[in-house]
Amino acid sequence: MDKITQSVLDYLSETRLLRGLKRILGDKVSQFVLDYVFYVVKGGLAFYAWIFFLFGLIGCLLYGDFLHATEGLTYTGMTSQVSDGLYLANLIFLVGIAAGAVTIVFPAYVYHHNALHKVAVLGEMLAISAVIMCILFVLSHMGRPDRLWHMLPIIGIYNLPYSMLAWDTLVLIGYLLLNLAGGFYFLYRKYLGLPLNDKFYLPLIYISIVWALSIHTVTAFLISTMPARPMWHHDMMPIRFIITAFAAGPSLIILIFLIIRNRTRLWIENEAIDMLSHIITYCLGIALFLSFSEVVTELYHDTEHSLGLKFLMFGVQGLDDLVPWYWGSLAANITAFLILLTPRLRKNYYILPIACILAFGGIWVEKGMGLLIPGFIPSPIGEFSRYLPTTLEILVTLGNWAMGFLILTILLKGAIGVLLGDIKYGKAMSVNNLDAGSNAPASMPESA
Repeated sequence: MDKITQSVLDYLSETRLLRGLKRILGDKVSQFVLDYVFYVVKGGLAFYAWIFFLFGLIGCLLYGDFLHATEGLTYTGMTSQVSDGLYLANLIFLVGIAAGAVTIVFPAYVYHHNALHKVAVLGEMLAISAVIMCILFVLSHMGRPDRLWHMLPIIGIYNLPYSMLAWDTLVLIGYLLLNLAGGFYFLYRKYLGLPLNDKFYLPLIYISIVWALSIHTVTAFLISTMPARPMWHHDMMPIRFIITAFAAGPSLIILIFLIIRNRTRLWIENEAIDMLSHIITYCLGIALFLSFSEVVTELYHDTEHSLGLKFLMFGVQGLDDLVPWYWGSLAANITAFLILLTPRLRKNYYILPIACILAFGGIWVEKGMGLLIPGFIPSPIGEFSRYLPTTLEILVTLGNWAMGFLILTILLKGAIGVLLGDIKYGKAMSVNNLDAGSNAPASMPESA
């Protein structure tokens, strides 16, 4: 497979592709793009199996989006009473994952945490992938993405400052551009072997840190500013969103870091993983406290405003589809918190991934189906209805996640190549070997 890939790449490099890129981008930038792409598409059997698996799920996404575009949302389980379903539930969660990437950048550049500083660019790559997934879920939810032009400035109606959705679109695109600029500027300068221009780079980093808070705050405002939805309509919503983002985001980052340590030559220091696990511990504990506070506040006095939470926790009028999800999510979060609260377990890198998976999954349920659907049930006029995702919704959701992980794989693999020095200006590219057992990890301490 590598020989075929190398032959194709050698052929392309001799065609008009290289000459065209040089005319548009200049010699150094075009060479960076080509070296980055050539490095990313090479790999072993496990790498290509992973890519083909993702493409299989992306095929489901394309089929589902085709049905949405031609038939509308009739293939989904959404109704007039429950107008937002699995797609927007994933959007809300993924905005938190994008914001959670700041848990690497903030300690690295504000507190000068050396271990995180070495791999901070990987957090920016995660943020880029997460924001793109958010956009994909919005397009799936629209059903007719060809009508997106309606909210474009000038030719459509971009209703600022009155529309919270317009604000959410603005901050998400802004955060995407900030991470693209900061992340690839860092990689490009390292590719050339040149120091960073701190007068340009550090302002981007500091703005992106503040911007990360804004994207999840505005997403929380998107639902908390609806007085007809009492389960959402309280000022604690933005705080819960940010706290859970700083638990779920680092959980995914730790899992990625552990995979990188095991499957590549890039060694990520224990201090980086330990710092992120501490952040998860504190934030997950605060999130559980806020959840328990909401339960007491809503259920201590039995009013019509507590019906959404009662529907989620116990079911109402025989509608109890979400009850197992709620209690399963709560059990997962508590179990993860207890593991992380125990230093001996938290520093055991065989048990730590279990806690991260539990926290990631528990928060996905809590901020997704466990938050969005009970806000619609009952409706403002007291109607109780049932929403369950259809098979098509599940396939489209898996396809969107697959697209996001494909982009994340490409971004991370290229970034790792630059950090290792495998992608370097003027260096002849050779078939990279990123699979397990290829080489000893770079800069790994002897004791490891």
